[in-house]
Amino acid sequence: MIAFVLLAALVVTAAITDAARHRIYNWTTYPGMLAGIALAALGWCWEAAAPESAAAWRPWIGWLAMSDAIAGFLVCGLLMVVCFVVFPIGGGDVKLLAMVGAMAGLEKGLEVLLWAFIIGGCVGLVVLVWKFGVLKLLSRGLQLAVGLLSLGTLFRGPREEQETLKLPIFLGPCVAAALIAAFVRVPFVQMPWPM
Repeated sequence: MIAFVLLAALVVTAAITDAARHRIYNWTTYPGMLAGIALAALGWCWEAAAPESAAAWRPWIGWLAMSDAIAGFLVCGLLMVVCFVVFPIGGGDVKLLAMVGAMAGLEKGLEVLLWAFIIGGCVGLVVLVWKFGVLKLLSRGLQLAVGLLSLGTLFRGPREEQETLKLPIFLGPCVAAALIAAFVRVPFVQMPWPM
């Protein structure tokens, strides 16, 4: 519980600074990474020293297993480093999702990462449609598809078109929305079927 509140506070802070200043600061991400690993180490020591007491406090504090915190940190961080090399994202985005992995664990960290990219892609698509219109995007997409099929290569558009398509997508707010998508479960209401 305390670990999740800390994670949510750090992610919301990163989302606000990313939306307002287009930066995710190290003073947000590094303490979060350290807190995730430190809480896991504290929990591991506590469980070794006093298992009954640790079992009673674990739901309130919410530490992870040491292996889960380290695996989440490494896997989410390495996936984001690959994205950093391939796509135009910032280093703050890499550190933010590595922090989420360290504090949420491997499974939830990957879930947040995937949701962040889905939400970011949807936001990017909405911005493109808003800026250029559906017809122009479909026309350009058809041109690129024909060029790819006929010559086996992808034509690049004119330089000015490439520059207008470079839209800033800030991953901080997307990660905050992804955190909600990954951790908040809406109960599914099942309607009774008529017999």
